[in-house]
Amino acid sequence: MNNIKFTKMVAAGNDFIVFNDNLKLSTARMRSLARKICDRKYGVGADGLLLLSKSKIADIRMRIFNVDGSEAEMCGNGARCAALYAAGRKKRIKLETIAGIIESEINNNNVRIKLTNPKDIKLDLSLTLNKRVIKVNYIDTGVPHAVVLVEKTDLIDVKSIGESLRFNKKFAPRGTNVDFVQIINKNNIAVRTYERGVEDETLACGTGSAASAIIAGIKLYPIGYRFDYRPASSKKIKVHTKSGAILTVYFKILYGTIEDVWLAGQAEIVYSGRVGSFLGNKQKA
Repeated sequence: MNNIKFTKMVAAGNDFIVFNDNLKLSTARMRSLARKICDRKYGVGADGLLLLSKSKIADIRMRIFNVDGSEAEMCGNGARCAALYAAGRKKRIKLETIAGIIESEINNNNVRIKLTNPKDIKLDLSLTLNKRVIKVNYIDTGVPHAVVLVEKTDLIDVKSIGESLRFNKKFAPRGTNVDFVQIINKNNIAVRTYERGVEDETLACGTGSAASAIIAGIKLYPIGYRFDYRPASSKKIKVHTKSGAILTVYFKILYGTIEDVWLAGQAEIVYSGRVGSFLGNKQKA
């Protein structure tokens, strides 16, 4: 079990440690490994660990373990990294995730994925935070997201407010990621995200970018979402992330539904290495 190869990858500022199916560990040991190897002081350092293995229903199966050891249903930027890693010469592959099958298209380092259709959309929920009532929008884009529209993302205490909303009883028992969204114009938004499992702000979040773009789209085009029975209209919104990278979200909006959601941006391999001591029981990270 020593000297197992890993690959470090990054997409829009989200970084991941990727292992292939040569790593035969129980879920409990994977959780422990994720906590150790994702630690930025004593480990390799990453937002999450991606475990890729064979799938009977897709080209590859992806599991994502967060810094705290919890397993997430999906990860947008993680899926884009996994697609790039696993594609080889293929231009299209399918990923099996807990959230469902994720389609991907790869063109050099440009990777876009088709997310599962969002669900459980709830607009303008009134929540009390520090004796103040704030409006929060909820959407599940493979993982749960609470989306808060703000005037300026730069003025938001993402960690403090995000943590409070992440554990709000309204979102129990799963908890939620929290996205703070500034609408720049009809085609551009700025987003900062507090990520569940990382328990801090990250430089970007793929499913959060999609969630934010969709909620912004609904707010910008309310007639199309609530009352319009015409064919679904296509939307394209650029998401300006904390890292400075720009992700593009495409989706179709029709009366009461959102469909055909794609997330696009760059992904890259940073380096490869080997680990051994993390897999044992003697050394503490």
